[in-house]
Amino acid sequence: MLTRREWIRAATGAAVVALAEETHVAARDQHDAPSGGSRPTFCLFSKHLPDLGWSDLGRAVKDAGFDGVDLTVRPNGHVLPERAEEDLPKAIDAIRSQGLSVPMITTEVTSASSPLAKPLLQAAARGGVRYVKPGYWRYTSSPDVRMQVAAAGAALAGLAGLARECDIELGFHNHAGYIGAALWEIAPAIDRLDQRWIGYYFDPRHAVAEGGGGAWKAAMHLVAPRLKMLAFKDFFWQKTEKGWTIRDCPLGEGQVDWTWVGSKIRDLRFSGPISIHLEYEIPGSTPEERTKLTLEAAKRDLDVAARLLK
Repeated sequence: MLTRREWIRAATGAAVVALAEETHVAARDQHDAPSGGSRPTFCLFSKHLPDLGWSDLGRAVKDAGFDGVDLTVRPNGHVLPERAEEDLPKAIDAIRSQGLSVPMITTEVTSASSPLAKPLLQAAARGGVRYVKPGYWRYTSSPDVRMQVAAAGAALAGLAGLARECDIELGFHNHAGYIGAALWEIAPAIDRLDQRWIGYYFDPRHAVAEGGGGAWKAAMHLVAPRLKMLAFKDFFWQKTEKGWTIRDCPLGEGQVDWTWVGSKIRDLRFSGPISIHLEYEIPGSTPEERTKLTLEAAKRDLDVAARLLK
């Protein structure tokens, strides 16, 4: 069965394909970009509001001052991956009906051969989502770290090919404890791939946790040419009886040098999605109370993020 791209090429030639794709991308970008397209799209990670349905999620996040939602499409997420083909368009429409965009989704997809991968990416692309965060590749007990990194790189190559087929873009997330947290170990594999379809979902918090001296700044320089998305969260090191441990905290209260990060983002004129995460503990004895306090925390962190980029 011919794909949309193949059909157009066969019917009208490569020049029309290029024009059609440019028009499609421009329309999609306009749909899910903030007015003017001159600043990032501030999104709230939907993981933090698990008790809200799609419409309520959109309304609450809109009222908190955000531009969009970073929607979880994974086990226990707002959309289950096995139901993405049917439910993801409904979720996107419900959120957009409240005046928000859905520029990115968070998934646990790590292989193009997964039976869930292609339907999920196709549903996201049809819904106008531009960016997808894939899952993580774990280190094993094997001493052959190079082999593990190579396997992750091969999996990313397969996913980049699938992203191209589905007309959607991937952002590799650097997460402490997983392969690629030290970005230079995965960068050679990503550098070989078409940056139109795969780049980075850079997380300063995890970069500082992995390279708190100056390496985290080098990491941001490394990803800058193909930066797709950003994650904003903060942390500090705390000494306990069991040794040093990481404690997550509200944005601007931890060890990330946000003044430097904000300056770099402005220099790059970055206008993609920034997903704000609230990984620190938020109290609440009932789901309703937790939701209320989470939204209050989200507003505070959004205000900090907005000030950083002025």
